[in-house]
Amino acid sequence: MKKAKPAILVVEDEKSLSDALKLNLELEGYDVSVAETGKEAIQTFKNEHFDCILLDIMLPEMDGLTVCETIRVQNNDVPIMFLSAKDTGADRVAGLKRGGDDYMTKPFNLEELLLRVSKLIEKNVQIHSNGRVVNEISFGPNKVDFQAQECTDKNGDVHTLTKKELMLLKLLVESKNEVVTRERILKTVWGYNVYPSTRTIDNFVLTFRKYFEEDSRNPNYFHSIRGVGYKFTEK
Repeated sequence: MKKAKPAILVVEDEKSLSDALKLNLELEGYDVSVAETGKEAIQTFKNEHFDCILLDIMLPEMDGLTVCETIRVQNNDVPIMFLSAKDTGADRVAGLKRGGDDYMTKPFNLEELLLRVSKLIEKNVQIHSNGRVVNEISFGPNKVDFQAQECTDKNGDVHTLTKKELMLLKLLVESKNEVVTRERILKTVWGYNVYPSTRTIDNFVLTFRKYFEEDSRNPNYFHSIRGVGYKFTEK
C-alpha cells in the first residue's frame, strides 16, 4: 500500500509567495493546499486533514492569530508555523501563546523553512507513536486532563491550558524525580533551542506553582534547579 503524502495547508494572501511555497513543498513530496483568507483557512481545515499548517498573521477577513486559536479549539495537535513580517520578540511571544509551534519572519530562508516543516511533522508523528497515551494525571489534590486541555487546581478550580503548558507539564510529570534540563525542554516542547528564552519556561513553571502549590515559595511539586533546569517531585 502506497504511503500517503504528508498534507500541508499554506495560508497566505500574497499569491507570489503562496505559489512559491506550494511549488517548493510539492517538490519535497508534500500534498499542498492553499487558502488566501482566514475564513477560507478555517473552512479548508474543517474539510480536510493536515499534517502541518503554514500561517501568515496579517490576513484578510480574520488574522492568523485568531485562525490559530480557532484551529486549536478543534485540534490541539496539528503543528502550526507562523510566517510573518513582524519580527519583534513580543510578536513571537504572541504567536506562541496563541498556540503556534514555530515562528519565522519574512523574508525567510527557504531551505530553513523546509527543514523546520520536516522537523515539526516528524516530531508530531513521534509524539503519537510513543505507545501508551496518558490522558489524565493526578498529584495531590490536583488533576490534569490532557484530552480536555484543562486542569483542576488545589482549590478545585478548573483552568484551560495551552498546548505548550500541557506538553511541559507532561514532560516534567513523566520525568518524576529527574532534573529535566532547559535544553531538553526547548527541544521537546518547542522543537528548537534558539527561541524562546529560558525566562519563558520560568513563567510557565510560575503558572504551575500558582495553580498547584499550597505555598509557591516552598514548592512540593515544581522545583527550579539553578543553572540546570526543572524537576517534578511528589511528596
